[in-house]
Amino acid sequence: MSNNSCSIRAIWILNNQHTVVFSRRFSVVERRWNVACKKANVLSFFPNDLEIADAFTDRKKRISKEMVTENLKTVFGKPFANEVMNWADPTKREGSARGYGIRVKQSVEGSDSWVDDPMMRHIISLNVKKEEDGQDHTIWPLILHAKGQYYVLVLPLIELGHFKAYNTLCTRSDCGNGVGVDGNLSSLLLQLPSITGAFMVAHVLGDIITSDLQEPEVVVTAGPSVGGLLDSLTGSIGISARPRPVAAPVAASTNSSNVAGGSGSSDAPKIGPDKDALLSFISTAMPFGTPLDLSYSNISAIRTNGFSSADVPPVDSKQPAWKPYLFKGKQRLLFTIHETVNAAMYDRDEIPDSLSVSGQVNCRAELEGLPDVLFPLTGLDSKRVEVLSFHPCAQVPEQGGDKQTVMFSPPLGNFVLLRYQAPCSIGVPVKGFYQISMVSENEGAFLFKLTLMEGYKSPLTMEFCTVNMPFPRRNVLSIEGMPSIGTVSHTEHSVEWKIIPSGRGVGAKSIEATFPGTVKFSPWKNQGVVDEDSDTEIEPGNNMANVEEYLMEKMNKNLQAVDLEEPFCWDAYNYAKVSFKMSGTSLSGMNIDTKSVNIFPSVKVPVEYSTQVHSGDYILWNTLGKCPVAATPKD
Repeated sequence: MSNNSCSIRAIWILNNQHTVVFSRRFSVVERRWNVACKKANVLSFFPNDLEIADAFTDRKKRISKEMVTENLKTVFGKPFANEVMNWADPTKREGSARGYGIRVKQSVEGSDSWVDDPMMRHIISLNVKKEEDGQDHTIWPLILHAKGQYYVLVLPLIELGHFKAYNTLCTRSDCGNGVGVDGNLSSLLLQLPSITGAFMVAHVLGDIITSDLQEPEVVVTAGPSVGGLLDSLTGSIGISARPRPVAAPVAASTNSSNVAGGSGSSDAPKIGPDKDALLSFISTAMPFGTPLDLSYSNISAIRTNGFSSADVPPVDSKQPAWKPYLFKGKQRLLFTIHETVNAAMYDRDEIPDSLSVSGQVNCRAELEGLPDVLFPLTGLDSKRVEVLSFHPCAQVPEQGGDKQTVMFSPPLGNFVLLRYQAPCSIGVPVKGFYQISMVSENEGAFLFKLTLMEGYKSPLTMEFCTVNMPFPRRNVLSIEGMPSIGTVSHTEHSVEWKIIPSGRGVGAKSIEATFPGTVKFSPWKNQGVVDEDSDTEIEPGNNMANVEEYLMEKMNKNLQAVDLEEPFCWDAYNYAKVSFKMSGTSLSGMNIDTKSVNIFPSVKVPVEYSTQVHSGDYILWNTLGKCPVAATPKD
C-alpha cells in the first residue's frame, strides 16, 4: 500500500439517534487492506452498519462509572445514586460524541482519551465487539465530522504499520505529546496524508446532507465607476453603498426516495438531500474510493452540462483538474477580501486585551481559455500579515519578505485563493468595557461604555453592530435602562442591544455608546432535591430525558469551567458578545492593487475588488467577575 495518496475504505453517516442512515463500502480499497493484513498474518475485520452504530453509541457513553456514582452520592445520597446507576448504567461514558481527547484520572487504557491528544476529538477509534469470535476489534482512524444533526464517519486506507503504532499509543503508560518524544500521535499523523483527504471528504459530504453548498462569497461594488465619491457622500449621511453578492449557480440534484445507499431502520429520519444525491456525487467525485475532484459545483456542472466538441482546450496548454470545462461569455475578474475579527477585551491592567484578524481572499475568474493571473502582495512584513495557505491552483515563486508574487490558473466558480492571519492595523473596531454585578439574588446591575470606529476613515462603513448579553442559566424577566444609542430587547435567556440596526449602515465616524441598566431574573425554582437521609423523592412526572438532563446539570454545577467543553455556558464566566459587519477596507492592511493584476495571454478584462469584515468571537469580559486568560511568553 502506498501512503502518498488518499483512498477511502468506507463511509458512514449517522443521525442524532445514532442510526446509520447512509453507508458506502469501497470493495476495491478494502481488498487492498485485506491483502496487506493477509501478508502480515493479521486478522482482517470490517464491521457492518449495526456494529458501527452500537460502537458509536457506546463511545458517546464513556464516563467512568465510579465518577458518576460518586457525584450522584454527593448530590442526592447513596440510595438514590444506586437506583440511578441501575437505570442508566453509564459504564464508560465520554459525555459527547467527540469526547475530550485528554487523559484524565477516569480514562481507560485503550480509549481515545488515553492517547492524550486533542486531535482524538476529530480522529476517533471505535471498539467493535464481534459476537462470532467474542473479541474486540479496533477501527482506526475514523474521521468524525459533525454537521447539523448528523455525524459523518470516514475510514481512510493507511499502512498496517501505522495502525500498529496507534495501538501502541493506546496502551503506553506515559501520556502527552512532549517535544522530542518518539511515537506521539502528531508525528504519526504527519506520515498519513490520507487523513487530510479523508477530512475533505467528510466536510463535503456534511455540506451535501445539510444542503450547505454555498460557495465562497464574492461581491462587487454597487457603482464601480463613481465608487469613491459616492461612498463619501452617502457615508456622510449614514447611507452605505452596499455590495451585491455574486454566486455560481449549482445544479440541483434529482430527488428520489427509492434509492437505498445504506442500512438503517425504515422509520429513521430522512437526511437533507436524498441518498441519490450522495451516491451520485460519490460515484463521480471518488470512483472506487479514490477522491479525484471534491468540488460539488464542478461535479454538478459536469453532470448537468456534459462536454461538447467546443470544450477542447488549446493544444499547447494542459487543462488542470480543477477546470474540467472552459468558460464562455463576458470576461471579468473579481476579488473579495473576507476578514473575521476575534477579540477578548478585559479592561484590566494585569491582563492585556487580545485582538486578531483571520482572513481569506476569495476570487471569481470568468476568463476564457486557460489563462494565468499574476499579482503582487506587498507590505506583508510591515503589517505582520502571515499567509497560511494557498489554493492548489496558485504558485508562489517568491517566498518570504515584504512582497510575494502570486500566480494562479483559476478554476471555475468562486474559490478561496489564500488564507492569512494578522493583527489589526488600523485600530480596534469596538473598544470599551462591560461590568455586571448581582445587587440581589434575582437582580443584576450592568454598565457598558463603548467606542465604535475610533480613528477610522472613509470609505469604511459599519453596516450593523449588536451587543448580546447571554444568561443561559437564568430566566430574564425584564430589562431596565436607556442606552445612549440604539434599541434594547430581551429573550428568555439573553439581552440584545442593537447599536446600529441592520440596514442602517454608518460611515466612518467615531460613535460613543453607553448603556447603564438593571436586569431582573425569575427566582430559582425548588427542584425537589433532598438530603441523603430524607425520604422525599424527586418529583414524579418528569420523563427519563429530563431526569438525565437534570442529573448532569447538578453533577456539573460546581465544576470549574476549564474542565467543560462549553465554558461560556457556566456561571463562573460573565461576558457580552459583540457582532458587527464592516465594508470598505480591510482591518489587517491586506490589499489588492487592481492595476497590478496581469493576465497571460494578455487580454483586457475589468478587475474588481471589495472587502467584507465580520466579527467572530468578539468578547467583552465582565470587568468585575472571573475571566479566562492564556499566559503569553515574555519577549
